[in-house]
Amino acid sequence: MSGTLKVTTLQDGGSSTANLVFDTNANTTAGGTVAMSSSFKRNRIINGNMVIDQRNAGASVATSSGTFIYTVDRWQAIYAATSKYTIQQNAGSVTLPAGFTKYLGVTSTSAYTPSSTEYFAVRQFIEGYNTADLAWGAASAKAVTLSFLVYSSLTGSFGGALVNSAQTRSYPFTYSVPVANTWTTISITVPGDTTGVWATDNATGIDLRLGLGCGSTYNGTAGAWAAGNYVSVTGAVSVVGTSGATFYITGVQLEVGTKATPYEMQIYSDQLAQCQRYFSKSYNIDVVPGTATYVGALATFSPTASTNRPVVPIFFPVSMRTTPTLTAYSPNNGASGNFYNNDAAANFAVQVSVNTGSSGASWLPSGTLTTNAFFTGHWTATAEL
Repeated sequence: MSGTLKVTTLQDGGSSTANLVFDTNANTTAGGTVAMSSSFKRNRIINGNMVIDQRNAGASVATSSGTFIYTVDRWQAIYAATSKYTIQQNAGSVTLPAGFTKYLGVTSTSAYTPSSTEYFAVRQFIEGYNTADLAWGAASAKAVTLSFLVYSSLTGSFGGALVNSAQTRSYPFTYSVPVANTWTTISITVPGDTTGVWATDNATGIDLRLGLGCGSTYNGTAGAWAAGNYVSVTGAVSVVGTSGATFYITGVQLEVGTKATPYEMQIYSDQLAQCQRYFSKSYNIDVVPGTATYVGALATFSPTASTNRPVVPIFFPVSMRTTPTLTAYSPNNGASGNFYNNDAAANFAVQVSVNTGSSGASWLPSGTLTTNAFFTGHWTATAEL
């Protein structure tokens, strides 16, 4: 939709009138056209400026176990082999691009060549509710533009991909970093996929992957939709292939249209609430779960010794994506799966009652409590995609 909006500006002694042309299909200002959006929020990425870090509070994260780990909120580090890189908010402490205070930084810890079936990447799962209007999988599928700022010690062509939840449809893409250790603005336009199945509910709508080194099985051809599960493109730079190599990123935005607009900054509290849909905690925002502290801990009291244990209610700060997985922590020493009995000066196991939901839950202490038992505990709730 497009049209003309008449704007009158009041001035001393009179007024002036001008016509402002707008186009809701435009994504950038050019030639007198002002970008308008059919939705209130343009960016489908959450925490694209890497500001929220509830799990780690800015500390370095080692990829030393498992196959993935969450770093700053909503961003996941995935790896086929352990201990090939570390990842951290503001790793290396380089000068940031104007308007940004945080970035996500990867540092390679070895020179590793992935096998054909191995891949390394950072990713974000975008919920289907936030991508339903793209109409992917239908003839009316909309194009999107992915943009971000990247800074790397390596130069050349890097790769990534957009993938559906079933991992049966992928759009591998490539982008260039021409100058080392310099913030480079990247913009990639992706045509909407007119086939395949794309979730439009609280499941994964789009899986965004930025490759850090991949074997041949997960490398596709750039610039076309494919029936497969890809992470990067053939011939892309491998960050894990060079010991000490760095890869920093911020300002990640995915929006409808064929042109990138400036990064959509948000009110901090709004961005935190978006992240808390997927992960929340009782600790202060800058305190890592498992820290020994009583600040923010739940507390309750049992006046008599009884097997009728008191229930400790939890109310999540926002409604979570689905029923979360809860973990308890002792405020005395941070031990997981425990609360702390101050009367007995000892940790004790807790269990979650059956009424856990997306808005709240209840904790129950295990076993029989002693008279005048005063117990405290922290919690985290995870409902990631």
